[in-house]
Amino acid sequence: MWLHCLAALASVLAAQGAAAQYPVRPIALVAAFAAGGDSDLSARNLGQAAQKYLNGRPLVVINRVGASGAIGSMAVRNATPDGYTLLVARIASHAILPAIDTRTPYKWNDFTILSLLELNPYVCVVKSDSSMKSMQELVAFMKANPGKLNFSTSGIGTIQNFGPQYLLTLAGLTKDHAVGIHYKSGGEVTTALLGGQVHFACNNLPTMLPHVKAGAFRPLMVTTPQRLSEIPDVPTSRDLGWPAMERITGWSALLGPPRMEKQAVTKWLEVLARLANDPDWLGGNAKLGSLPAIRSPAETERFMREQYELYEKLAVSLGIRE
Repeated sequence: MWLHCLAALASVLAAQGAAAQYPVRPIALVAAFAAGGDSDLSARNLGQAAQKYLNGRPLVVINRVGASGAIGSMAVRNATPDGYTLLVARIASHAILPAIDTRTPYKWNDFTILSLLELNPYVCVVKSDSSMKSMQELVAFMKANPGKLNFSTSGIGTIQNFGPQYLLTLAGLTKDHAVGIHYKSGGEVTTALLGGQVHFACNNLPTMLPHVKAGAFRPLMVTTPQRLSEIPDVPTSRDLGWPAMERITGWSALLGPPRMEKQAVTKWLEVLARLANDPDWLGGNAKLGSLPAIRSPAETERFMREQYELYEKLAVSLGIRE
């Protein structure tokens, strides 16, 4: 009997030792979008803060760009599941793209889900010299003048497009009450509004905040449950009677390849729990204008499912699901 107990104890100790050893080499942290974008910034903030909890092993950020995040996502999906290749997934790659394009070569949950990382507050703005002083005025004008106002997006299947379209739905308007003008990138979304080519734009706060602080943009609404300390006078969508707009938010999540090895999963859950209170990681989020959102794998999976289902319904209602 004691031999069986000794064998069981040895097995437990061996497993603990293996978990303690991971990682023994650098970890590739794939950002599926370009350098300087939300996924890249999230990955670098994570890598800098998490290294001290990973035996000092560096996390090397690799930008695998293309196909709305599908190229980088597939690189991780097909990687060896040993925990040395991870993905910073974005709303674009794991909610919007699979929701609007049935040809996407992976499903949103074809990965080992570790945790949500952060939320990016979503804000709607006009130029500071616009006659529109509030979101109520903007919506009222669109209602009275269908198709007269336009907004900038970086494509049909992007959060810059879905946000205004969802707002129109909640306000009892149709997709034809405002016209989306599609540009090539998030940077062009901002430039178009700065240049007066469009009337308003909605995007993640980190992209818009510098222009708000510079006085170029007037923010009309944020979609966070509470007002933001950076722009405390700006009402939330809940304040304005559209609480469902809180579902429109940017986010990043940490994922691994399918069936990722248990020792690596265990280690990362430990690291993420520490990051939730880590001043370096929290400070990095504050600088980026992001809200820390570490959650359990089950909570993260539920959140991602809800996001996927939201954009699937929007894509169908807008007639853009392929």
